[in-house]
Amino acid sequence: MTRVRRTGRTGGVLAGVLALAFCATACGIRTTSVPVDAGPAPSRMPCEVPGKDVVTQAAPGLPVRVYLECASELASVERAARMPDEKTTDTRARLAQVLLDELQARPSAAEREAGFTTEVRGPLVVSPGRSADPAGTLRLSRQPEDLAAAALAQIVCTFAESAATDGKVVLAGPGDYPPRAYVCGEETKSRPDASVPTLGPVTASPSS
Repeated sequence: MTRVRRTGRTGGVLAGVLALAFCATACGIRTTSVPVDAGPAPSRMPCEVPGKDVVTQAAPGLPVRVYLECASELASVERAARMPDEKTTDTRARLAQVLLDELQARPSAAEREAGFTTEVRGPLVVSPGRSADPAGTLRLSRQPEDLAAAALAQIVCTFAESAATDGKVVLAGPGDYPPRAYVCGEETKSRPDASVPTLGPVTASPSS
């Protein structure tokens, strides 16, 4: 009896398997038996507000720069802020409150579209330091260490690059804890969820 070779579906599948195996070898594809971790997908957030949507170009007010969170980092945005009615003669504290209000405000539609958010939650008020505090101290209505790390990073970096401080951000809370000097560096901007570096407690100079 003559045996008939069957070349149906089984033969087609076999041919496909052989072709795939040949390509894996001849095409230079290295096979692996373990999962490959390609890392997190790159962020598509531009983290930059288009020029036509920058608030300082569309509204009158005091030009200010504040740091918001975007793509797990801090990035600055330009705002036009309104200076509040004078409640204190301390100009730095007044400006610090303006900046703090901007940080507590919901980002604009253009900022949200660009990926910006804020971790600073109100109500949060700033006042001048006490008589025994080091010069330039700003006191928050909540203890700085009790704020979320990203929120404190936003505040410190915003204050550090403004006329509210001389570059060194000395903060304290409403209690009796001594003021601390906080640092805004590239590490803080790139990892705002980490603890904000400090120079430790600071004391008033003998001449103050």
